[in-house]
Amino acid sequence: MPPSGQSSGREDQPGPRHVQFLTVAEVASLMRVSKMTVYRLVHSGELPAARVGKSFRVPEQAVHDYLDNAYFDVG
Repeated sequence: MPPSGQSSGREDQPGPRHVQFLTVAEVASLMRVSKMTVYRLVHSGELPAARVGKSFRVPEQAVHDYLDNAYFDVG
């Protein structure tokens, strides 16, 4: 810890970020699509994911962002 009155230099840095990851099955359930559809979105780059061993984990916020941008006007 720095002496009193001195800055540690960390005040301007953001705090730890908590990212909630979902499995492909959880994403499929949330989006109400098949797991294969989720895999296609991940492999095409439309849905970002982290590879953990042989499986993928998708940030929950990425799923919400994808769905928010998926709306379009019909008619």
